[in-house]
Amino acid sequence: MGAGIRILAALLLALAATSCAAAQQLQQNYYANTCPDVEKIVRDAVTLKVQQTPVAVGATVRLFFHDCFVEGCDSSVIVVSTKNNTAEKDHVSNQSLAGDGFDTVIQAKAAVDAVPQCTNVVSCADILAMATRDVIALAGGPAYSVELGRLDGLSSTATSVDGNLPPPSFNLDQLTAIFAANNLSQADMIALSAAHTVGFAHCGTFSGRIQSNAVDPTMDPGYGSQLLAACPPGVDPNVALDLDPITPKGFDNQYFINLQKGMGLLTSDQVLYADDRSRPIVDNWAANSTDFQISFVDAMTRLGRVGVKTDPALGNIRRDCAVLNS
Repeated sequence: MGAGIRILAALLLALAATSCAAAQQLQQNYYANTCPDVEKIVRDAVTLKVQQTPVAVGATVRLFFHDCFVEGCDSSVIVVSTKNNTAEKDHVSNQSLAGDGFDTVIQAKAAVDAVPQCTNVVSCADILAMATRDVIALAGGPAYSVELGRLDGLSSTATSVDGNLPPPSFNLDQLTAIFAANNLSQADMIALSAAHTVGFAHCGTFSGRIQSNAVDPTMDPGYGSQLLAACPPGVDPNVALDLDPITPKGFDNQYFINLQKGMGLLTSDQVLYADDRSRPIVDNWAANSTDFQISFVDAMTRLGRVGVKTDPALGNIRRDCAVLNS
């Protein structure tokens, strides 16, 4: 048993070292010589998409997170299932991903490939990373530089999702552990959770908190009543509510102010304030938007390094983001 544990530990260390080495190969302006205008091309396409469909903001941010936590930031979540393979996007944990997030990447990819110099030069994984940055900025959040150079994954399976995405019921210890498995700190986790300042959640993800016979004591009673009115028992499962009821379209620190008031929608949101260990960070970022934005950018940069592939043996430039190269 001891030998087995040592072998497992060695394998984990080797994987971590490989991932770290790949992340170190990412760089800003990666496409300066091959597709120098790529960031403007992506930004323009994303801007048009958000103007047409504002919900693309939250949808794209969530898509990036779900991609990076499963097999790394390699755009494997975008791949569609085939007759012989059920892809990541069809795992139950991903079935609530809004189509507008996928469409944001597809449209940006088309815009990039329409430039002859850039055709099949820029990875879908990098386009998703840039698009995520752009939707955040368009919603009033921080603008930041994105490290680039990721390759697209060579596989996408629903089974690879199992156990790698935090459900909305997680407590602080569970959240901290699953983020730590991706080399992200508890502070990173709290900062990234604030992506819930945009987007929406279906009633089923929080219905257990608002049952009339067992209302979550950490929830503001008035807010709970509003949620119950919007999501009564037997409600259509497609009904969804804003994660941030105060500034749902703005990327800001209102998320933390909501937590202070017992207005976090999900258990995994409100626990950040309910637990004494994470509450000081919530209080700080509720009071100081600049501190939050700096920490959020740092956390997003680290998230963008998770499990990246830079070795051509492990990834490629996908011609169609939704289909693995044949």
